[in-house]
Amino acid sequence: MDISGKKDLRRANLQGVNLIEANLQGANLEKANLREANLEEANLRGANLFYADLTKANLQGTNLREANVEKATLQLAKLHLANFKEANFQEANLQEANLQEANLQEANLQGADLQGAQHLSVNQLSKVKTLHATKLDEKLLILLKKKSPALFEKP
Repeated sequence: MDISGKKDLRRANLQGVNLIEANLQGANLEKANLREANLEEANLRGANLFYADLTKANLQGTNLREANVEKATLQLAKLHLANFKEANFQEANLQEANLQEANLQEANLQGADLQGAQHLSVNQLSKVKTLHATKLDEKLLILLKKKSPALFEKP
């Protein structure tokens, strides 16, 4: 599905919709309801997902490079193999999300909540832009503060 022509999807109700391999590059999905949506292998590069609700959404293999995911809810989302390179996750809720093999290189996780996130590794988190004020499980927090203390400094 290619809806790249539909760039303004602010506040759209897309709950449970099937958007497998959709081209949403640069789309404005601010405050959109994408709960339980299937966005597997979709292209959301540079998209605006500010305050979007992606609770329990499937974003496996999705390209969210350079996307704005600030204050979005991705609780219990499937993010396996997703590309979040240089994405902004400031104050996003990623509690209990599956981040197995997700690319977090240079992602901004300032103030994000990653408590209970599944398959999240020290290696993944050591490549992010910042972890300042990020909520992490105790074990990861201790290991990361030893390995990469600069990530916790105020940017």
